[in-house]
Amino acid sequence: MATVFGDFDITDFWENSEYALKEYVGRPLDGATVRTVEQALGYKLPASYIELMSIQNGGIPRRRCHRTHVRTTWAQDHIAITGIYSIGSERPCSLCGQYSGQFWEEEWGYPPIGVYFADCPSAGHDMLCLDYRTCGASGEPQVVHVDQEWDYKVVVVAENFEAFIRGLEDESAFELEN
Repeated sequence: MATVFGDFDITDFWENSEYALKEYVGRPLDGATVRTVEQALGYKLPASYIELMSIQNGGIPRRRCHRTHVRTTWAQDHIAITGIYSIGSERPCSLCGQYSGQFWEEEWGYPPIGVYFADCPSAGHDMLCLDYRTCGASGEPQVVHVDQEWDYKVVVVAENFEAFIRGLEDESAFELEN
């Protein structure tokens, strides 16, 4: 089924919960919604993001931690996410929903560097963003962690969205390390 992710098994990627359905999981994705959201955001979404959302449009991944090369306010060597935003506007945690990038930029002062697509367990004190500063609005963005607690420090987490998804690990991988 997957073409961008190749050998990566996405079938068991999402955790099922009422909370995920209420906050993150949007309607099944179609091309018109993708075009509308991209136009509203002013950015072309990565093919890997669209492909993952075509399987399930947003939600809470089973593996929610990603290694970093530098310390963040979350941990010495990794970040954690709560969920990944759906493509649409009907859920609070969707790219054009209540907690869209516009909300994070206007209400919390996050820098306008791209598309904020994943929230973290800190309740708004750090976010993940598709960073288009280097590649332009139609390019392949890096995934960065933006830390409000450290003056909006930006840390590169992955070279692209697919690498980010492939790099997610279970929190148990870090229990003995920190």
